[in-house]
Amino acid sequence: MEQKDFLLREIEKIGVLLRAILSLFTKEEENFAIKIDKKFDDTTEKLFNETGFDLNYFLSMQESQIKEYISRFKGLNTQNIELMADVIYQFGAKDLTSGRKTHFIKALNLYDLCNTLDKTFSFERQKKIENAMVEIGQKM
Repeated sequence: MEQKDFLLREIEKIGVLLRAILSLFTKEEENFAIKIDKKFDDTTEKLFNETGFDLNYFLSMQESQIKEYISRFKGLNTQNIELMADVIYQFGAKDLTSGRKTHFIKALNLYDLCNTLDKTFSFERQKKIENAMVEIGQKM
């Protein structure tokens, strides 16, 4: 029972962290292009310090490694994985560099993982997948 409570607290903690990070990227700011690098660094540091999730490592890994890497983290349920994908998608949406496509591809990988793990179909997630595919230049 105590272990179940711990896991539920971890899931909630990660969810709160990811929602807070996502809110940083969805609000409009002046000079956002200048601040994106700082926000990326801050987010990467927060994720690593709070959860051990290394965003830079994640962005560099092969698609075949993603499921195994994600499964290492207690508290990353389907909802939190989708929030992580939303955060990475927002990085891509705000990024004006050549790394933009990588962010969309990794977000797409996470949305696909959610579809694999989740027992219910999500129209909202499917729309996110379609948007990511448009951003990377793939057709459905």
